[in-house]
Amino acid sequence: MTRMMPYTKGVNMSKTKSKVDLKPFNKYYYYEKAVQNPENEVEFFNEKYEEIRGKEPKTLREDFCGTGAISCEWVKQGEEYQSWGIDLDPEPIEYGKEFHLGSLDKEEQKRVHYILDDVMKAQTPKTDVIFAFNFSYFIFKKRSELIKYFTSVKNSLKDDGVFFIDLFGGPDSQTVMTDEIKHPGFKYFWDCQYFNAINNDCRFAIHFKRKGEKKRKDVFVYEWRMWGMRELRDILEEVGFSQTIGYWEGEDEDGDGDGNFFECEDADNCDAWVTYIAAIK
Repeated sequence: MTRMMPYTKGVNMSKTKSKVDLKPFNKYYYYEKAVQNPENEVEFFNEKYEEIRGKEPKTLREDFCGTGAISCEWVKQGEEYQSWGIDLDPEPIEYGKEFHLGSLDKEEQKRVHYILDDVMKAQTPKTDVIFAFNFSYFIFKKRSELIKYFTSVKNSLKDDGVFFIDLFGGPDSQTVMTDEIKHPGFKYFWDCQYFNAINNDCRFAIHFKRKGEKKRKDVFVYEWRMWGMRELRDILEEVGFSQTIGYWEGEDEDGDGDGNFFECEDADNCDAWVTYIAAIK
């Protein structure tokens, strides 16, 4: 099974407001077109939370939220749904307020709460679901830092809350190489620029090339530590989560990922993979 990264269960941002001006280049628009699908992520949270807790989640916190696209998608489900999105960077939040929050009706907008703050310090009501996606927590390179973050998350969940993270791996993800994928009107490049086999420090970058234009290099650059499934689950349980669940993606007839994730404790290390962990309070 081979996957382009970052990858979140398909890509479809066709509902982004049409007033987005593509003629100056907007990196958040193209990022979302290439790697995000909020509808699928919301479906994933609902499905897995109900499997774990036997009921529907109503409140959600999106850590490292960027534009908050998933937080905005969440509240469309009904008047009982609320979301909080936390990020330190005002630029993507302002984009999200204009193009995602702005696409909601007035009642839905009241139930989305953007917070410009550090995820370690931000104060929100306790929620059913907290998640950190697109490998954002990989910014924590020390075990002590990750312990501190996971502890803060556990303390911010309701007693029956669930924390979701995604992660990626496989030999291709530890090799200096560039993947390329075509989208209507542009190409997306996921570039592993550096990987240190001693400490798993790594650098990845995203490039874009619009049709008829030069490639825009290093539009997004990530300096990370690549964490593994086993060590993440060990740390989550160490900080007090009662249980963790590792998921794996099913395969279609061509051997590619099919977008369906199931509980799994034994999987082959395919060339490149992306999956999830659920940590149960």
